[in-house]
Amino acid sequence: MEVSAYAKDCPSRQILDRIGDTWSVLVVIMLADGPQRYSALAKRIEGVSPKMLTQTLRGLERDGLIGRTVHAEVPPRVDYELTELGRSLLDLVGALEKWAEMHIEDVQAARAAYDNPGVKV
Repeated sequence: MEVSAYAKDCPSRQILDRIGDTWSVLVVIMLADGPQRYSALAKRIEGVSPKMLTQTLRGLERDGLIGRTVHAEVPPRVDYELTELGRSLLDLVGALEKWAEMHIEDVQAARAAYDNPGVKV
C-alpha cells in the first residue's frame, strides 16, 4: 500500500515538515557559518522561545541534520553544527532566503491589498 505524500504519516511529508519549519530554517542558516553555542543561537534568532529552540535543535539532531558536541568544562559547553546531511540543505535554504528578499515588497503589497479591500495600494 503506497502512502500519499500528503498523508500525515508519509516519511517525505515528515521531512518537509521539519525542514520547512520557520525555526529549523533559521537554525540551518545560523549554523552555516560554523558551530555555535545554544546561547549564541538564542541571541541571533529573534523571537524564538527557549522551549522552541530546544525542540527545534532536538528535532534537527534526531533527523541527522545537526550534531551536538558536549565539552567537559565547567560550566559545561555545548556546540551545535551542521552535519554533512544538514550542509546539503544550504543551497535550498539559501535559495528560499534569496527569494524572500527579492519578493518581500510584492508580498507586502499583496498583504496590504488583501487586508484593505477597495483601497488602492
